[in-house]
Amino acid sequence: MRKQLRRRFWTETVMATASAVLLLLTILWSNWIELVFRIDPDQHNGSLERLIVVVLIASTVLLAGAARRELRQASVRF
Repeated sequence: MRKQLRRRFWTETVMATASAVLLLLTILWSNWIELVFRIDPDQHNGSLERLIVVVLIASTVLLAGAARRELRQASVRF
């Protein structure tokens, strides 16, 4: 049986999930940023959206990896 996981694992998991949801939202509906914030910094050329996708991919991978590491450490401690 696995020992109780630390709060850090759950925080990283929630943040990775939120990042993945925003990533999918940005890929599927790229102009949501302009609609929500009512700004258009890239004048509809899509460069901001591409940058946001790259940042969200990196954050999702890093946070998921950190959560996995935390899960493995909890398994080893048991």
